[in-house]
Amino acid sequence: MALGTAPAPYELRFDSGRSCLDLVATNHPVERLDSVERLRAWLAGTGLVPAGVPLPGAGPQWLAAFHELRHHIGQLVRGEIDGPPFAGAAAAVALDRVNALAAAPPPAPCAIRAADGTLVRVLRGDPGCAALVAAVARDTVDLLTDPVARALLRQCEGDNCSIVYLDTSRGRRRRWCSSEVCGNRERVARHRRRVAAVGRE
Repeated sequence: MALGTAPAPYELRFDSGRSCLDLVATNHPVERLDSVERLRAWLAGTGLVPAGVPLPGAGPQWLAAFHELRHHIGQLVRGEIDGPPFAGAAAAVALDRVNALAAAPPPAPCAIRAADGTLVRVLRGDPGCAALVAAVARDTVDLLTDPVARALLRQCEGDNCSIVYLDTSRGRRRRWCSSEVCGNRERVARHRRRVAAVGRE
């Protein structure tokens, strides 16, 4: 990928069901938020920032802030999956930090008329890092305090996949973070096992 270009769509995942879970997915299987350009692409992909917003203040400190938030969200979410109450000093620190980050005012949206007359969402001014981090932290608080949404948390059953998502499928039978990614890998592996078994007969 050329320096300064946004990552290809497949490199960033937006299929977990929540922006906070999409953030947690950005370090699997490798670090995906490794540049300000990728962070900009992620913010636009989640819908937190409308496409084309310049974010003039974005820099390395933004990456550090989102990495920190991601770490805390990951601890809390995985603790819920493993079974509440998720106790311990690390969990308490994570919860305190997410609550503190959620306290900042999030970006203020407004609707304006586009050239064709349709309403489009824009933000009032250029959002700062604290406002954008607050939006994701608030999404985390909303998720973890909503018993219905919290009950839908699942970890992908794919080999070596730690991605967490909301299972909103009919019958709550979704097994993979993505049918096209981990689901396809499982189907290919199953096919290879069948072919190998036939070859041994």
